[in-house]
Amino acid sequence: MKGLARFAPFRLWARSLPFRVVVSTLAAAIVILVATGWFLMDQSSRGIMAGKTQTSLAEASAVVASMQRDLRTTDLRTTSVSERISRLARDAADRGQAGNQYFVVVETPISQIGSRGLASESIPDSLRTAIGSGDGLWSTPTLIRFTDARPAEPGLVVGATLDAPGQSPYPIFFLFSTSQEQRTLAVVQQAALATGVFLLAGLTATVYLISLQVLRPVRAARLAAESLAAGHLEDRMAVVGTEDLAGLARSMNHMAEELDKKITELQNLSLVQQRFVSDVSHELRTPLTTIRMAAEVLHAHRAAFDAASGRSSELLSAELDRFEELLTDLLEISRFDAGAAELALDDIDLTVLTGEEVAAVERLAEEFGTVMTLDADGPCVAEVDGRRIRRILRNLITNAIEHGEGRPITVHVRGFDQAVAIAVRDHGVGFSAVEAGQVFDRFWRADPSRGRRVGGTGLGLSIALEDARLHGGRLDAWGRPGLGAQFRLTLPRRAGEHFDASPWPLVPPDVKGRAHAALH
Repeated sequence: MKGLARFAPFRLWARSLPFRVVVSTLAAAIVILVATGWFLMDQSSRGIMAGKTQTSLAEASAVVASMQRDLRTTDLRTTSVSERISRLARDAADRGQAGNQYFVVVETPISQIGSRGLASESIPDSLRTAIGSGDGLWSTPTLIRFTDARPAEPGLVVGATLDAPGQSPYPIFFLFSTSQEQRTLAVVQQAALATGVFLLAGLTATVYLISLQVLRPVRAARLAAESLAAGHLEDRMAVVGTEDLAGLARSMNHMAEELDKKITELQNLSLVQQRFVSDVSHELRTPLTTIRMAAEVLHAHRAAFDAASGRSSELLSAELDRFEELLTDLLEISRFDAGAAELALDDIDLTVLTGEEVAAVERLAEEFGTVMTLDADGPCVAEVDGRRIRRILRNLITNAIEHGEGRPITVHVRGFDQAVAIAVRDHGVGFSAVEAGQVFDRFWRADPSRGRRVGGTGLGLSIALEDARLHGGRLDAWGRPGLGAQFRLTLPRRAGEHFDASPWPLVPPDVKGRAHAALH
């Protein structure tokens, strides 16, 4: 069950067009939303941080300018530079902490003056190096750390220098917290994510509903086509509107009408043809009976005739036999075409039945110099119509004798739980793979110039195929020029049951290993 569930999406993808449309749309929407969201977040982050940087630089610049003016007006006779810088740094720190705006650090050669609890590693060494190389303001992101229990927070550090009379420049750093900006960005991210989720959900529902609206006429067309294929030619699609989908319904209805007309014409033509064959066959019976009686009289007195007349009476009797056989076959074909053929089922041992048919043609086989062999592995009982199976075997065996070139013929009988098989294998002239699909056509012959020695009407294999189908079985043909042929009859053990395979291979085992295509 887990394995099936694992591949369920793939089966759903293959079977459901709405599912493919929704998934494809969602995939494209997710890519677009991710790209757009990333762009918007990047621009928002850049804009917020750029604004924070400009504000910080302006604030730091104003404080540095104020401290610088104060230093220039300091009376060095009453106050030392270090004392003045310390006082200015503490005042700046107090002003920054009063509004929780920034932290201040002034580094002197002996100490760090400014906001309390600020860790010195909050100021990157790269910034210290930068402000020592020139004048101006420098800024860079940092992580503000504290020496007490306060947690670290993201920030922006701005560095500058204070010029004192007679002293080296004093580095001064302003650390601005960007926690508020980070919280703003987090809110923007959450809003963008929530908007994306709601948009995807709405888009999924919208695309699914649209796909259903579009596919509903397509499904109706599919159902209409299946109904037509099932023979319900009177069914029609409902035509709603004037757009393309309504045009599809009109086209399907027009196709159904044309099919109905054509099929009706073909059915009428087929009925006429079947009636013609049946009527002609029946009508020929009466004159044939009269001719047969006269021919029998002539044939009985042929010894009293001269040689030419006696030979003519023999030919007349033989051709009348063949003509009567042709009429019988035509009547049988007409019954198949009319669906009037029925089975007289009985449990029959096909091994015994096949042996009897092989024995019945022994004399004919001897005339051709053919050795007949029955290959069976024991009783093989199936529910069949014995008369029709005998007719199938008689056709297959006599055809094998006629085309077997006097070489041995083997009749195989095999069976398993679902089916039984009878195969007639000859080693005669054979036929091509293309001709294997034509041998069951009515009146078809592989070589029209080849004279018949056994006789036949050209309908034997066609009738045999119909007999096999009437049993719910199959009659298959295999052949190759110079390698002979094999006809295989496969029947279900019980009438009406289904079988998946045949107990005997279509390609004869004696040609196994050669490059020949098998028809199954």
